[in-house]
Amino acid sequence: MADKAISRFPVPPLENLPDDIRERILAVQEKSGFVPNVFLTLAHRPEEFRAFFAYHDALMNKAGALTKAEREMIVVATSNANQCQYCVVAHGAILRVRAKDPHIADQVAINYRKADITPRQMAMLDFGMKVSQRAYEVGDDDIAVLKQHGFDDEDIWDIAAISAFFGMSNRLANVTSMRPNDEFYAMGR
Repeated sequence: MADKAISRFPVPPLENLPDDIRERILAVQEKSGFVPNVFLTLAHRPEEFRAFFAYHDALMNKAGALTKAEREMIVVATSNANQCQYCVVAHGAILRVRAKDPHIADQVAINYRKADITPRQMAMLDFGMKVSQRAYEVGDDDIAVLKQHGFDDEDIWDIAAISAFFGMSNRLANVTSMRPNDEFYAMGR
């Protein structure tokens, strides 16, 4: 796969990027050992790159009742529903690492309803999927179910925001034909 284009749009060389973006990409490369293609693809539009990753980080790296693995579960389940290969593969790898479970990402991506997850996580993913596919149907009953599982208003906002953000991300990844890095496939296995 390495010889295939990572995006159907131009990917700027690192040396041509603004300093802050180049530094972020190099920091990610140092930490992970490779540069995830999402960084290179979105670097095509620096202002949007900054906005995208600012919101991504605010949602995915914050402290709260949702674990980092649960946040990744939402991404994997909803990205599968949106047929986003990049996000299922990349965030599936992150989910396997964060959950310390080599099977969980495949289970969640293929059919989360049969995955080895808790009833609380099932309710979280049911809601995330509803936001992803039919947000116009979300009502008070959906919120009540989540509260019965111990989620508070902030948690519910996080589930909805992650689902909504990655709906946008999935669509952009599909339009750009963003290709998952080969490294993702073996991570956490």
